[in-house]
Order: sequence, then C-alpha cells, then structure tokens
Amino acid sequence: MALPPLVEPAAELTKDEVERYSRHLIIPDVGMDGQKRLKNAKVLVVGAGGLGSPALLYLAAAGVGTLGIVEFDEVDSSNLQRQIIHGQSDVGRPKAESARDSVKEVNPYVEVRLHQTRLDSSNVLDIFADYDLILDGTDNFATRYLVNDAAVLAGKPYVWGSIFRFEGQASVFWEDAPNGLGLNYRDLYPEPPPPGMVPSCAEGGVLGVLCASIGSIMVNEAIKLITGIGEPILGRLVIYDALEMTYRQVRIRKDPDTPKITELIDYEAFCGTVSEDAQQAAAGNTITALELKEMMDAGKDFALIDVREQNEWDIVNIPGATLVPKGRILSGEALSELPQDKPIVLHCKSGARSAEALAVLHKAGFADAVHVGGGVLAWVKQVEPDKPTY
Repeated sequence: MALPPLVEPAAELTKDEVERYSRHLIIPDVGMDGQKRLKNAKVLVVGAGGLGSPALLYLAAAGVGTLGIVEFDEVDSSNLQRQIIHGQSDVGRPKAESARDSVKEVNPYVEVRLHQTRLDSSNVLDIFADYDLILDGTDNFATRYLVNDAAVLAGKPYVWGSIFRFEGQASVFWEDAPNGLGLNYRDLYPEPPPPGMVPSCAEGGVLGVLCASIGSIMVNEAIKLITGIGEPILGRLVIYDALEMTYRQVRIRKDPDTPKITELIDYEAFCGTVSEDAQQAAAGNTITALELKEMMDAGKDFALIDVREQNEWDIVNIPGATLVPKGRILSGEALSELPQDKPIVLHCKSGARSAEALAVLHKAGFADAVHVGGGVLAWVKQVEPDKPTY
C-alpha cells in the first residue's frame, strides 16, 4: 500500500538542478514534484560505515537537500574494503568529515550537517527532531534499539538495514504510519540476543559488496517514502543471500505483547556487551597484554588459549597460543581437552568472547583461569606492533 508523500515539495528547482536530475524528471512517477520533495527532504544517516557509505552517496546523488551524518569514529584501513565513501587519504580522519567531503563531491547542492558524537539517550531526540526520515546502518544492538525507540517517540519513520558475511536484511519501521500498519523494530526483534550469541561484523566479517546491495535498498525505500511513490517495505523484512543470489520476504506483524515505548532506557545495559556472568568472571581475573608478555618472559608454565575462529587465527595470533574456538568451550565439548595441571589464560580479539569463555571455565572448576583484556588487538598494539590487525 502506497503512503502519502513524507515531505512537501520545495518551491522550485534551479536550471542547474533540472539538468542534474533530468533522468529523474522524465520518470512520470517522480517528475518535477517528486524531485522537489527530495530537495526539501532532511534525512539523517546514523553511521558512515558499510551501509552508511552507499546510502549517503546515493541519497546525495538523488538530490536529497539536507543530509545529517551521525558518526564519531575515525577512518581505519580495515574500513576501506567496504566503506566506499572513504579513501586511502582519509585514513585517520574523522569519518563524518570524510563522508561530508565525498557527499559534496557527488552533489554540491546538498547541505551536510555533521553530528560528531556518540548517539545516546541524552542527545538522540534533539538530533532526530530536525529530520524527516532516519536511516539506521549501525552494527550494534544497543544503537539499533536506541534508534528504534527514539524514532517511535519522535514519530519518525526510519529505514533499517543489517549485514553479516553474505546475508543482508532491510525493512521500514514507522509506528505512526498513516496506513495503520505501524510497526517498530521490537515487533521484529522484541529483545536483543544474549551477549556474545551473534558475532559482529568485526568478529565474523562481511562481504564488502553486500553493503552496496543493502544500502541501495535502504535508499530506494527512503526515496519512496519521501516522494510517496511505490509500496514501501513497511511490514516486510527483505532478506538477501549473496551466495545464492536470492531475495525473500517475511511478513512482520504487530506484536500485541510488545510493551508501549514511553521513554528511553539504558541501552548498553539492555543489550549488554557481555553477559553478567562474563562480567563477574572477568572482575579480578583480567590481565593486560603486557602482563601476558611478562609471564612468557619469566618462563611461567601456563596454557594460552585463543578462543577466536580459524580464519581470525590465520590473520594474526599470539606466539604459543592454542586455538580452541569459543563455541566449543561454551558447548562443553572442549573442556576435557584443556589442561588441569596448569593455569589457563584465554584471549580473543578484544576481550568480550574470552570473558564469556572464562565464565564457563570458572563454572567448570578452572578457578584460576584468567583472560587478556583487549585481546590480540592489545597484544599487537603493546607488544608486537609490526603484526597486522583486523
């Protein structure tokens, strides 16, 4: 079901704008009226990463008049495999500034507003207030639920996308949709998965080109909402499998048991970066990378267990470590393989997964087990800086 246009049309297009957008103007469904609506639209993109990159570029190319960018991170070389809005010369620069420069290069008629801050409950409603539509391309559950709840409270529609390895998902959420199909992210995912259950892209990887596939779907939905053309995917979840080259759709229905959103909450606590058991296990049982190096240099007898996956091990590993993936520890399968006659030191990429594994070991009787805070990233930074990171 088509929805009314989200944005009123601007007064006019300049001669240069008519020439720039001529391929839109000759589409009857878009035409002069639709392009004027795009010019008058204010769209906020949360994140200038994998999904934000193609989304910002195509929104700018389409002629969206005002683009807001929420981003506090800096460009890293590991971003360039998928975050096409940034280039080699941008490494080390704030992502928001790099993205702004690329947008202005694509379309100088676009006004770009930067929000170089971490989105949280204290600022999200103020930031959302100035925009007609939100695009959420973030990769963590805490921010997704924050964006959802703030959009509901602000009465704003938002387009959501998610990517992992070879699969992407996209949908439109709008609690106050005029067609009566009001839905929000909690109708699809009422609660976040248990901490550590779903690996992030930084842990599990993502095929770079997948970002373009899902990002373009998100922009397509934004254009449809702004101009009132076509049927938005409100109430539908689009799932794309890049390996099988298939798209399928799943209907989303309003969950009557979903509590009404009346206020913003502590989303870090709600989603949890690590479980409560892991936090308790890590308290007082965490060593630094430098302390691990001192143990090695002193010739102490201990077992260093790497709980990452084989493909991560192949990129970089700590000398003397044995690979035992976290899943085998959490399932109990690997417990019999671990030595009981010497201390155990666990590590992962950054410390979250090793903390989860540490909690299991403590419950299994490995009382003196510890883990390395910061994981292999801390080891490379502090001990072997010539090694690669990811």
